[in-house]
Amino acid sequence: MKLFDVYPLFNVNITKGKGCKVWDEQGQEYLDLYGGHAVISIGHSHPHYIAKVTEQLGQLGFYSNSVINKLQQQLAERLGKISGYEDYQLFLVNSGAEANENALKLASFKNPTANRILSCEKAFHGRTSLAVEVTNNPKIVAPLNDNHHVRFLPLNDIEPWIRELSRGGVVAVILECIQGVGGIQMATPEFAQNLAYACKRFGATLICDEIQCGYGRSGKFFAHQWLGIEPDLITVAKGIANGFPMGGVLISPDFQPVYGQLGTTFGGNHLACSAALAVLDVFEQEQLVENVDAVGSYLIERLKSMNNPHIKEVRGRGLMIGIELDVPHKDVRLPLIDDEHCFTGCAGTNTLRLLPPLCLTKAEADLFIEKLTNILKKL
Repeated sequence: MKLFDVYPLFNVNITKGKGCKVWDEQGQEYLDLYGGHAVISIGHSHPHYIAKVTEQLGQLGFYSNSVINKLQQQLAERLGKISGYEDYQLFLVNSGAEANENALKLASFKNPTANRILSCEKAFHGRTSLAVEVTNNPKIVAPLNDNHHVRFLPLNDIEPWIRELSRGGVVAVILECIQGVGGIQMATPEFAQNLAYACKRFGATLICDEIQCGYGRSGKFFAHQWLGIEPDLITVAKGIANGFPMGGVLISPDFQPVYGQLGTTFGGNHLACSAALAVLDVFEQEQLVENVDAVGSYLIERLKSMNNPHIKEVRGRGLMIGIELDVPHKDVRLPLIDDEHCFTGCAGTNTLRLLPPLCLTKAEADLFIEKLTNILKKL
């Protein structure tokens, strides 16, 4: 049997990681400004994380959601406190797409007569049924998923959103406060506040997809907290468990749970919860959210002060940064890997996307500037 060949791969086999660095099978070191696609939050192979997951595995790796799991309860309490949502409820799943699926289902259960969803142009919310339908990429929407529930509207232009909401029948609005795949486009406070007000006025559920931009990556725990809004549902995944597959939905107290309404086999399992609790331990002990704000601001300013003719714009907040180039990103991203041994992400055709572990230091930010400068000089 062969692998189903859907991933274009770099010719690198990464076998080890530590902090913001990884190594290939030849022992070559790489600076990791990609974080495995924003998944590595507290750094590769953090010793506290390893100890906690190993300890849990030695006791119990898995049992089903038919019994009490006190680790889930601890995680809900800790996450509520650190995020500022102590009055919300938590439903645990396995991935970001699954989190968005369940958020959209909850919105539909709450308002069963509505059947329209509003999403952003350039939005990405996942590759499964409803999640891919609210993703603005026709190439990955299978015909069976294209059920015409969704209208895509421009970010930061409130008028078309209000027009659509006022027509009625909108069950949910789903928003990335900082778009990832869309190129690190940021919602403005004015737009977000007007949209939140309009959702309440017209009875639509506001979902903030914080899968990539949340969990400390923006320099606050959630990116929407820069905007002065409080969504009805918040979806999380990526860095929640530092590489262990996990996702979740934070649910407003306006939603009342019903037995059997949602369910999952693996979601919130003992190993996942131990990993997620270890992540929160490190967040608090190492003040990672504060580090993101400081180092992210520093890196953004350094990128802007380069005044390089190939850099058209620097966008983002915290350690979620887009560098828009005047050349295809592959012309910079590939030599960064091959020649400078540095991983970055990308968006669209011209944007480098930086999503490093949240423990990135100013010295490592300086090292990236040096590596990027070396490549841009050769263009």
